Formats: sequence, structure tokens, C-alpha cells
Amino acid sequence: MNYKMMSRFLSLICMAEAVFMLPALAISLYDGQGRAAIAFAITIGIAAVLYVILKLLSRNCANRLTAKEGFVCTAASWILMSLVGSLPFVISGEIPHFVDALFEIVSGFTTTGASILADIEALSRGMLYWRSFSHWVGGMGVLVFLLAIVPGGKKSDGFTMHLFRAESPGPEVGKLVPKLRQTALWLYGTYIALSLLNFAFLMFGDMNWFEALCTMFGTAGTGGFGVRGDSLGSFSPYIQNVTTVFMLLFGVNFSCYYLILLGQFRSVIRDEELRLYFCIVAISIALITWNIAGMYDTIGEGLRHAAFQVASIISTTGYSTVDFDMWPTFSKGILTVLMVTGACAGSTCGGMKCARVLLLFKGLRRNIRQMVHPNRVEVVRVNGRAVDEKVMSGVNGYLSAYVLILFLSFAVLCFDQFPSDPNFSGIGTNFSAVLACFNNVGPGFEAVGPTMNFGNFNILSKLVLTFDMLAGRLEIFPILLFFAPGSWKKN
Repeated sequence: MNYKMMSRFLSLICMAEAVFMLPALAISLYDGQGRAAIAFAITIGIAAVLYVILKLLSRNCANRLTAKEGFVCTAASWILMSLVGSLPFVISGEIPHFVDALFEIVSGFTTTGASILADIEALSRGMLYWRSFSHWVGGMGVLVFLLAIVPGGKKSDGFTMHLFRAESPGPEVGKLVPKLRQTALWLYGTYIALSLLNFAFLMFGDMNWFEALCTMFGTAGTGGFGVRGDSLGSFSPYIQNVTTVFMLLFGVNFSCYYLILLGQFRSVIRDEELRLYFCIVAISIALITWNIAGMYDTIGEGLRHAAFQVASIISTTGYSTVDFDMWPTFSKGILTVLMVTGACAGSTCGGMKCARVLLLFKGLRRNIRQMVHPNRVEVVRVNGRAVDEKVMSGVNGYLSAYVLILFLSFAVLCFDQFPSDPNFSGIGTNFSAVLACFNNVGPGFEAVGPTMNFGNFNILSKLVLTFDMLAGRLEIFPILLFFAPGSWKKN
């Protein structure tokens, strides 16, 4: 393990996080929230000290990083970022218990949006800004951000690619342009442009600048932390419709936007994953609208809520306009499937991703055909190109790890006596909680539904769900390698 190189990247994480907290500190000072301002100032100081220490430890580091080290370094960066990011909540006393604060900030950075808070509006604006901004940082990835802004040369492209692959969502990650730093710059440039466009549209509605900013952070990062207790339920239909559109846009693979910029519209239209994504969205909206039509005054109102929740769940954002836990079982079943499916690879969304779903179905079809015709040689093709067998093997490995972690986490949560209310099903609550956290969705069903929170789980359950959020955001393997003893041995 190249510990010096790891120290170098961890020092950059501390530096970046200290800078990211400055606006939250300024908002707290402007509002006269002394305790919150002191908490941010102390945390910035701690991050600065850690930066100096880690920077000293990384002197004369070898400019290399293996694939395994890239995965471990990525996981270590996210864990350190979460530990430091939780400190303002604890120091200020606004979330006094460390495990609760860690759960909240991990939920933010991983763009999950699950909360332990019963009264969100009781938080100071500085803290509300920080938890929402964590979505925006985590959406594209803090290491992608560092790769975009930190100068590097040809020699650094090799090891930074391992970091890029470990943090980027999807079964296969490649460079859009020849140099990795240019790819990272282009990704963040597109991310910022879409974010600003979203903010501008929100400002035309009934939102003030702070609400629009925090909502934009949650939409762009597909996170879902709101600034009101009812999420977006009390905002106008215009705000809800704008958010629906942008949640879907941020669920698109960002390479499609690059192709659009190059004028390759035909390639975008023919993209199989993109077509699957929008087909799932359209069919889900139609079925849910039909199923809940009798619950609302007009079909238009039902369509608006159905479209919003489908966009929110498939993009794993987690915003809500209504308590969808009150919808019929058929509609909740569709939303459960969308939780697992997720949006496109290469977007800011969680879940399994449409690309993996597409490859799994095509792989299954190939296996069935080979059983009928044993001597037939057939390859899996996507967008007319043959898929490497290593990619297919990786997808199958991901599915195996996904199912194993899902059910182990569910088994641990079943030891928790939450909820004690006999009107709720413990199995439904626990399973949806694991699904919501592992797929970075946010709200689940029953006692962890859109009007509820995760605060009543015990410490062990919260730690398991925190692990699930990190594993889901980092595509499982980086976090597994981090906790594997063999990863820390000498190469």
C-alpha cells in the first residue's frame, strides 16, 4: 500500500472540505448564529491541522497508484470527509450525538437524503446549507472535483484513472476526452451549468434564494435534503414541475450531453440505456397515474404527483410532494422497483443503474439461447458494440455483492425492535430502510416513509445503514476493499 500517496489525497480532501465550509460559516455569521459559526470555525481549523499533518506525511511520495490502492484511497477519502463533515453538527449541539451526525452527513455526501431529524426546520440556516451542499459535492464526487482543479501531468493520468473509476457510478468508466483532467473539467463544467440553469428556473417560482439554492443542491446531486418539513409539498406546482424535469435530466449519463455538444444527436437517440431509462419513466408514470387517479381532484394533479415521485425515486433524489406511502400497493411496488433500478450510469444517481439492468437482461437472454443451442457462440452487444466479458463478469460480481449486503443488512436491522407501534410492519420498515439507504434513495415506506425519519433506529442499525449508504455510492467494491485486511498489506 502506497501510504504516502494516500496521505497526499487525504490532505487534499481536508483542504477542499475546509474551503467548502466557508459559505456555511459566512451564513451563520450573517444570521448571528454564534454556536453554529464557532462550530464551523473549529471544524475548519481541525481540517487545516489534518491537512498540514497529512501533507508532511506525504513528502517524497512515489507518483503511482495501483487499481487496488485507488479503490482503498477513494473509500478512505469518503470516510475521512464524512468524519470531518459531521463535526459542525456535534460541536454546535444541533445534532448532539456523533452517530446521528455521522449518519446525517454520510446521507448528504452519498446523496441519499435519509435523515434522523424529526424537525428539519429547527436547524440553523448554516447547518441547512451544509447538509444540502454536501449533496452537490457528493453528486459528481469530490475526487473528480480534485482531479479537475489540481494540476497534473501525463504521469499522473495513470493513477488518477483508478480514483476516477472507483468514484464514478456505473459498470464501466472511460475518458470522454484524451486527458483525464480534461474529462473531469468537462464533467464538472456540465454539472455546474445544469445546476445554475436549475437555480435560475427555481428563482422564477415562489422560492427565496436560500430555498432555491438548497433545492438546487439536492436536485443536482440527486440527494433530497429539503429545507422544509414536508420536502417540496408546500411549494407551487411550478416548482414541483421544474424539479421533476431537472431530476430526470441529472439522471442522464453525462456523456450524452458531451455527444450533444459535439452534434452527435443520432448517437444519443440510439443509446440503449437512455431509451430504457425514459421508457421505464414513461411506463411508470402512466401506471401510477392510472392507479392513483381516484385519490386526487383531477387527472392532472395525479399526473403531476406521479411524475414527480417517479422522477424522484428513479433518480434516487428522494424529494416528495405527497405521502406516497399512502398510495395503493401497486404504485408502491413500482416505486420499490425504481429504487433498485436507478437511473443511468455516469449520472449523479444511485441504485443499480439502467446500464447494469440492461446488461443483466442481455446476459440472461444469451444464457437461455446457449442452452437451446449449446454450440452457438454469441456475444452481448450494447449500442452495436460487443461488451467485454470482463464487464459482464463485473456486473455479475456486483449483483452477487449487492444481494449479499442487502440481505445481511436486513438481517441485522431485524434485531432492532423499531418500530414498537404494532400498526407498522417491522419487516416492511427494515427492508425498505435498507433498500432506501443502499440505493441512495432516502425515504422508504411505513415507519421510514416520506413523512417519517430514521431517528428511532438503534446505534447498530444506524451504523449498518451508514455503511450501506457509502457502499451504494461507491459501487460496493471500494468500501469492501477498504475493510478487507489483505488490502493493507505490502504489494
